[in-house]
Amino acid sequence: MRRPFQILRAAAVTLCLLTAATPASASAGPSPSPPASTTGAEAALAVPSDLTAKEVDFRGSGGLAMRGTVLSPAEGPAKAPAEGRAKRGPGRPGIVLVHGSGAGVPRAKLREEAVAFARQGLSVLIYDKRSEGYSLFRRSYSQLADDALGAVAALRSQPGVDPAGVGVWGFSEGGWVAPIAASRSAEVAFVVLVGANGMPPLRQQTWAVAAGLRKAGVSGPLVERAEPAMYRLIADGGMFPEPYHDPGPVLAAVRQPVLGIWGVHDLLTPPQENPPLVARALEEGGNRRYAFHFFPDADHAAHRTPDGGVTRLPELAPGYADLVGSWVGDVTAGRAPAARTSGPAPVQDSVSVPAEPPAWWESAPVQLAALVLFTVAFAAYPLVALVRRLRGRSRRPVTRAARLLAATGAATVLGSFIYLFYVLMTGGKLAAPGPVAAGRPLIWLALQALAVTCVAATVLTASAWYRSRGSADPARPGERGERVRLGLLLAGGVAFVPWALYWGLLLP
Repeated sequence: MRRPFQILRAAAVTLCLLTAATPASASAGPSPSPPASTTGAEAALAVPSDLTAKEVDFRGSGGLAMRGTVLSPAEGPAKAPAEGRAKRGPGRPGIVLVHGSGAGVPRAKLREEAVAFARQGLSVLIYDKRSEGYSLFRRSYSQLADDALGAVAALRSQPGVDPAGVGVWGFSEGGWVAPIAASRSAEVAFVVLVGANGMPPLRQQTWAVAAGLRKAGVSGPLVERAEPAMYRLIADGGMFPEPYHDPGPVLAAVRQPVLGIWGVHDLLTPPQENPPLVARALEEGGNRRYAFHFFPDADHAAHRTPDGGVTRLPELAPGYADLVGSWVGDVTAGRAPAARTSGPAPVQDSVSVPAEPPAWWESAPVQLAALVLFTVAFAAYPLVALVRRLRGRSRRPVTRAARLLAATGAATVLGSFIYLFYVLMTGGKLAAPGPVAAGRPLIWLALQALAVTCVAATVLTASAWYRSRGSADPARPGERGERVRLGLLLAGGVAFVPWALYWGLLLP
């Protein structure tokens, strides 16, 4: 059963290379950054004069050697606690920042957050994310959580840091990872989630790309059927790691105080749906020590955005760092606030839909089998004709509709998969589906027109084939081969009808 998946992966890589000139799809987090070099990691991290930086080494999951930087205030062990707060330990609180998606993301990616939090009196550890065991087709949130716990242990051992006051901060993909780390270790004092999800990754990603298409003016079967179907196919083929990870049970196992932060204009996670899901899971586990806040004019990362979440500015949302600093101060002083939500209501124009594992008839092996059938059926007809012509044995076709069937069938199947992969890779935030008319991209309209033509050609070819049966001479050279050739073409045409309906190509 792994062979079809390997073929699908190879096809996906090929299509990705073909569309590499276009921007990558915005997944549940920032676009992957190139790995920092071993010698250049420190140089890439400029440290303001009011902070100190210390390089640290630690072990991640599986004993992987990892490196990071601890930023701390330059003067004093910690901010003086506010009146009425009891200081918990001898040092300052600490926080480990867990990256969003991407392999080998350098620590400098989170520099703005690290500097802002350190200026709130925290010691902040940022580290280079692993690339080993993390790729487009493979990743493990459990492994990433163990990496984070390794970073927690390293920060707890630093001079001037209160070992009882070190927590984790998880952004986007890190919002799935940080709760796993917290649920595994009582050494994690608190959890901060930014742009986090209470739903599975596949559902989140399907919503993000669909929302981007709707923002670009697209509606109908491309958004409602083809896009989610393609994601489910990719996941079933093993090309979408951790697609059905359920964060609910993990969040229910978190006993530490939780601070959830979302930008009002989050275009990569459903900002109206996720906070209630996170709250419900926490409360199911008996944890009411959480606070949620929504920041206006802020995007997925709680950075400022001038255009409703499409563009991310370097600056954090006003008040974001202050909230983290004051909340961590309360928590580490033993004053975790009870459940509360604050800030303006987030903007979400469409609801997400469940992304369930496909049924057997829509699974990756069945789709691959259909693709093989179409390739053989639609390609064999013109190839045989070409060979016959080269050998001087060309013959008049039963009907010209057969040629049209072969051409439109091949063009529709190949064109649909290429276009859908392009849509997925360029989706999220603001998609680029091409010119749109009546809610349909012109390319999609052309594919639908080809699909309708293919169905019509199938009917005409079948009719001509049926009428010609009585006049066929079995003794005539090549007659049997011609019947097989035409029968195979018709089989492809007949199978094309339910396939095109499933992908929305024959739907209004």
